Amino acid sequence: MTDAFHSRFSAEEMAAIRRSLRDEARFGSEFMGRLKRVAKRIPFAEDLLAAWFCARDPATPRRVRMTLLAAVGYFVLPIDAIPDLLPFLGFTDDAAVLAAAIAAVAGSITPVHREKAKQAMAEL
Repeated sequence: MTDAFHSRFSAEEMAAIRRSLRDEARFGSEFMGRLKRVAKRIPFAEDLLAAWFCARDPATPRRVRMTLLAAVGYFVLPIDAIPDLLPFLGFTDDAAVLAAAIAAVAGSITPVHREKAKQAMAEL
């Protein structure tokens, strides 16, 4: 991760991300469960899924995977700069973190990842 991206997370947030990523199955379940609950309310749901599929792809470089998993982890974490319950503002911090992560690794998210995301959105 670049220093600029890494510095967007507090020490407490990074510790929570590391804890949640240790159990990949639980993390995936939490991610998909949360996404299902809010997918219709957030305009960046398909990008979030594309990032998830890219991070889960074994061909994705480790640095890219960690960057994307940190962004997805921030979406899943209950610790949030702006509480997600606030109408209109709740997911802006999540969107900003995801946008920064995607910008940092944009070339790694392939059309295959985007197509998987589109299919998954249709199933939600």
